Amino acid sequence: MSETTMAPVEPAPHGPGRHRSAEELKALAEAASVQFADASAEEVVTWAAETFGDSLAVACSMAGDTVLPHLVSQHAPGVDVLFLQTGYHFAETIGTRDALAGTIDARIIEVLPIQTVPEQDAEYGEKLWSRNPTLCCQLRKVDPINRELASYEAWITGVRREDNALRANTPLVEWDAKHEMVKINPIAAWTFDDVLDYAGSNGVPINLLLTDGYPSIGCEPCTRQVAPGEDPRAGRWAGLAKTECGLHV
Repeated sequence: MSETTMAPVEPAPHGPGRHRSAEELKALAEAASVQFADASAEEVVTWAAETFGDSLAVACSMAGDTVLPHLVSQHAPGVDVLFLQTGYHFAETIGTRDALAGTIDARIIEVLPIQTVPEQDAEYGEKLWSRNPTLCCQLRKVDPINRELASYEAWITGVRREDNALRANTPLVEWDAKHEMVKINPIAAWTFDDVLDYAGSNGVPINLLLTDGYPSIGCEPCTRQVAPGEDPRAGRWAGLAKTECGLHV
């Protein structure tokens, strides 16, 4: 008797679903983009919490952005924090997630790919990240986050303008046409030092790798230390033309 291969079951999203149309959300985003062009992070987050309630989610990589869920939870207690569990994280990243969970009023949700790492290896071959990092990111990051975001009206990210040239003009609020939702980047104008200062002043756990030559942290196989004077994201997919995982482009 031959074995039957079961197709992976796609996990159900955690959000409450959308109550506004894409047109309504786009109008909100465009108006807020003007209104909060030069606002503080606190002002933007306060507006987001009041406008979207439980249909607001925070995306957090547990790298240099742990200040984000801390900040948001001050204005939106119990907010959903989406953490992409790729299966390839540094131990320090997992430790940071666990430490943060005990210090903020939020629901940290592990967003999982359809396949485990062994299942992906069986279908695509081992170390897909070394042969086709774009596909690996698609399977383990982009597809899972897209599934989750479809059940929210707005998401808050830790994108900062100094990250790289592609992010240099990031607005504090924008229309995310890809996901047809409002995208909020409250700390876009912050520097790396601003992030560390906020974390220190508020007792926010930070990823220990940040102070060990990793100003930008992704999956362990695709991230190396950055030398003094290098671009902060030079350690991501080093040696490749790839500079983004696809979540924000």
